[in-house]
Amino acid sequence: MEFKIKVKHIRMSPRKVRLVVDVIRGLDVNTALDQLKFINKQASKPIIKLILSGIASGNHNWELEQDNLWIKEIKVDEGATLKRWMPRAHGRATPIRKRTSHISIVLAEIKESAKKKAKKTKLEAPVKLGAEPKKDDIKKGELTYAKALDKKAKESKTSGFDQEKDKEIVDPRSEGRGGHTKVEGGKRKGFASRFFRRKSG
Repeated sequence: MEFKIKVKHIRMSPRKVRLVVDVIRGLDVNTALDQLKFINKQASKPIIKLILSGIASGNHNWELEQDNLWIKEIKVDEGATLKRWMPRAHGRATPIRKRTSHISIVLAEIKESAKKKAKKTKLEAPVKLGAEPKKDDIKKGELTYAKALDKKAKESKTSGFDQEKDKEIVDPRSEGRGGHTKVEGGKRKGFASRFFRRKSG
């Protein structure tokens, strides 16, 4: 079994990273890590982190052992180039190209194992929200849960129409004090009451 890991936009030129990559190509993982620890290049640090990340993901996803992995393929591609400028003599500006690189590694097993399927966590179906039937509505052997839900929905629809028929229409204006309606009784408040009030005399 083999799997791929990669890192993008490392702030180093691909030419400098390839000097380190050529040393560890084709080695097993443990030997490659030992070699990288003693290489006096800055590019060795991100490569060590990438290999360790690949070992961890292989162990977690497919339960692969570190001693059984080797670097089958490793390559460095050129990423986006950041363009900067530097002032020089006579008002000139010279370009500076800050190059980036993408590293991709293919790790494979030395001895093939039977573990090829990744572990998958079971996801439970989301719970439906709404009016659920009570336990009393569901009788053993007569109603299933889905039928009970349909029955509950139909009852709620029909009961809604019946309630509207049974309602008495009450005039809200007849709730005033002493049998007077609210429109006639009571004092008006606000600007209108002050402007249109009756003047005595």
